[in-house]
Amino acid sequence: MSLRQSGGALLAALLLSACAGGVIPPGALGAPPQRPSRGDETAVRPLPATPRPALPVTPPSAPVSETGTALAAGVTRGPDIASLIPAGERARKALEAFRISCPSLMRRTDQSGLTRGSDWNSACAAASSWPDANASEFFSRNFEAVQVGPGTAFVTGYYEPEIAGSRTRRAGYEVPIYRRPPDLIDVNLGLFSDSLKGKTIRGKVQGSNFVPYEERAQIVAGSLAGRGLEIAWAADPVEFFFLQVQGSGRLLLPDGGVMRIGYDGQNGRDYTGIGKLMKDRGLIQAGSMQDIMAWLRANPVEGAKIMDENKSFVFFRELTGAGPLGALGVPVTPEATVAADPKYVPLGAPVLLSLDRAEPNGVWIAQDTGGAIKGANRFDSFWGAGSRARTIAGGMSARGSALILLPVGSAARLVAQ
Repeated sequence: MSLRQSGGALLAALLLSACAGGVIPPGALGAPPQRPSRGDETAVRPLPATPRPALPVTPPSAPVSETGTALAAGVTRGPDIASLIPAGERARKALEAFRISCPSLMRRTDQSGLTRGSDWNSACAAASSWPDANASEFFSRNFEAVQVGPGTAFVTGYYEPEIAGSRTRRAGYEVPIYRRPPDLIDVNLGLFSDSLKGKTIRGKVQGSNFVPYEERAQIVAGSLAGRGLEIAWAADPVEFFFLQVQGSGRLLLPDGGVMRIGYDGQNGRDYTGIGKLMKDRGLIQAGSMQDIMAWLRANPVEGAKIMDENKSFVFFRELTGAGPLGALGVPVTPEATVAADPKYVPLGAPVLLSLDRAEPNGVWIAQDTGGAIKGANRFDSFWGAGSRARTIAGGMSARGSALILLPVGSAARLVAQ
């Protein structure tokens, strides 16, 4: 899996799907966050922009064998991109992200059907020695644009949370962070029936039966306690809730150290979107991260019950190398990585966004995926760690158009199909 617990933008994940975990002491949801002070959240006012219109759609010119892919959605040849790629830090970071993606990109099977591994050889060779100062020129010279489907994009944001935690249970650190249990099993249903190709389920063996794994309420109540699965303990269940939504984060330890943790599986249960649920019940208005967090703290008993309505639960492992890692298996790059649906965007490919919010406009690299990031032109932008990243990601909701950048020569083959 990826950096994202199930991917998805923070806002979208909260409105559509969220999960949290840990044994929650009575009244703990009402406590203030027990994390080292990092100063006030940086105020970020959205910068409006005028997005570039999507192109008229070109339908598939021939029947395709698989539905739900870029080819099935239709591929339209895009405009010349030389004047469309802004110079500056975003392009530089995107070039850096593209470089580290190349080894995986060239050997992967592209689920979207847009490229072959060898298509990327020339661009990757050029990237290895291309000067960072001319990053925008690298993309304009080595790539051409296509639009997948209608080209209308929706972009949200995610970040790497920082919360207070401890490697051992102690006073003030009572919320267990579990590693993946050894009895949690993934089953590839495609092995049993061609009609189930691409579908998997998770559960456990109980006697002679395969049954669903414990849901969140059972785990919170202690069903995994005493099995030695705890890798750390969080101080605040509300903060841990948001870390689970993101799927990766940093624990700020009592001794001043940092422990990085990443996604290590999920219990296989479906999500219930507590943000949408709370809005539908009239408990909150805007549905932002801040709204949800404030309500959970102000209503600890009801908040705990609402969180338990979401049956999903996420497990973690300690990350010790570079990272956090995305679905491509390489470290994601703040303000350069987007999560995308690999059926519509080759993982590792550049994506050119033109949105009604200026901050995410420019080139990004599709290095991640997410359960909530499905369909053509649906992206989740990664903003890094810290208060600024938290604030931008928490409020990111932008619409406009998207172009996928493919190696020169690829588009002609696709349009001819």
